[in-house]
Amino acid sequence: MSQKIGLAAFWKQYDRKTYLKAAILADKLGYESFWVPEAWGYEQFSLLTEMAVHTKRIKLGTGITNVFSRSPALIAMQAATLDEISGGRVILGIGTSGKRVIEGLHGRPFEKPLTQVRDVIRAVRTLLAGGKLSEAGMKLHDYRPFALEIEPVREHIPIFVAAIKPNAIRSIGEMADGWMPIFYPYQEIVRGREYIAEGARKVGRDPDEIVTAPFTTLIPMPGRKAAEKARELIAFYVGGMGDYYYELLAGFGYKEECDEIARLYRDKSTRAQAEAAVTDEMIDALTISGNPLHCRRELRRREQYGFQHPVLGLPSGAPWPLIAAFIAMNAPTRFP
Repeated sequence: MSQKIGLAAFWKQYDRKTYLKAAILADKLGYESFWVPEAWGYEQFSLLTEMAVHTKRIKLGTGITNVFSRSPALIAMQAATLDEISGGRVILGIGTSGKRVIEGLHGRPFEKPLTQVRDVIRAVRTLLAGGKLSEAGMKLHDYRPFALEIEPVREHIPIFVAAIKPNAIRSIGEMADGWMPIFYPYQEIVRGREYIAEGARKVGRDPDEIVTAPFTTLIPMPGRKAAEKARELIAFYVGGMGDYYYELLAGFGYKEECDEIARLYRDKSTRAQAEAAVTDEMIDALTISGNPLHCRRELRRREQYGFQHPVLGLPSGAPWPLIAAFIAMNAPTRFP
């Protein structure tokens, strides 16, 4: 049985025509899903619509839709529309983003993020099932009895949530269909699954029905190049991406390393040295790096840690031949 593998584009240096070709090739080679991001570049639902009309089988995911810049009802409307165009192939990936983006780019208050996630899930579930928004049980606003004036292709579109904090992960067990951990040490996925089980038990759900789809950094390069690229990426996430990943990794036993990385990264005069503070243990925990055969075998090995539907980040800013080679090299049909 082939491993379920997804692919995700990166929002920076996003080339629309290149990633459209990537989605088409992934569709042909048996990938489970293709995920399109959104930050402050392209708008993701338009990109996914273009991919939907050029592909036949592959699932199309929003990776991720933040829950603040669109209203809950609009998210439901866009998901239902794309699901119809794609013939029922949408996975709605949602998350909170962060205060700087939500307030600084979208001009929306970053308040009660977990409640906002839960309200979006309630709205999507209710509207797709033919219910009225006023009956969705939403907490942050009062809504009038609006219902969708279309007949959705599916009453239930899978909703995956990007989350790294325990309460947010427990909430997935209560309400969502999948968990998308980002930069989560692979040995700790089992802990996240325990949080999911706690949430699921609270409402009488089966936690085994909730999919774990980790965003996975796979760096198939020979020799030292893979480790160098991994150190660069980890230093950026720990030192340059706010407090989320610093707090996550410090809580998993990497506090000393994270303190040193953050100290060096904050000062532009020492930023280049931050990469050297990334340890081999961190590289192993947070990436899959090394020669291509090792990477593919390691990806398969991590199924035992809960990698049910790993989503591989495509090379950022790379030319098409390199992206195509990455997709072909890691195709699930090559390594059943």
